[in-house]
Amino acid sequence: MAASQLRATASLARSLRASRRAFTSSARYLEASVPSATKTETSPAPVDESKPVEINQAPNRMGVWSRNQKPRSQAMTGPRFEQTDFDLQPQPKSAIELIHKEPVRWTHERVVVCEGGGGPAGHPKIFINTDKPEIAVCGYCGLPFAHEHHRKHLESLPETSYPLA
Repeated sequence: MAASQLRATASLARSLRASRRAFTSSARYLEASVPSATKTETSPAPVDESKPVEINQAPNRMGVWSRNQKPRSQAMTGPRFEQTDFDLQPQPKSAIELIHKEPVRWTHERVVVCEGGGGPAGHPKIFINTDKPEIAVCGYCGLPFAHEHHRKHLESLPETSYPLA
């Protein structure tokens, strides 16, 4: 690109930038106009038979497990979920407990590679450092890895989140 084109592109980019103040004021306005969902009543509400029963997010998890996740009753709304009988809709099990049953993979290498099973079912290849005396976890699939040099230390701990096989 010529220098004049670069200058024109830069000035266009600067003119299109929105100020931070615009976003903060709209966020304050939104917070003031929308009632807070975190407020709870002090007295328990009477049970209403016409209200739908609270549905768990997954059969093996009582609530949400992520800060940005909505409860199932709020998330399963709209034209995509016209059928409101939650018994007929799929409820996949949460993988959090399943992945924590996976045994630690012991290695003699300082850096291990995880592909999540490889092929189209896997994830991008990442390299995991096992230098520290702790269980190193893959950020994509959650598989645990640890260096063989730290086995005695990890086995001496009263509790670990993964089984040390």
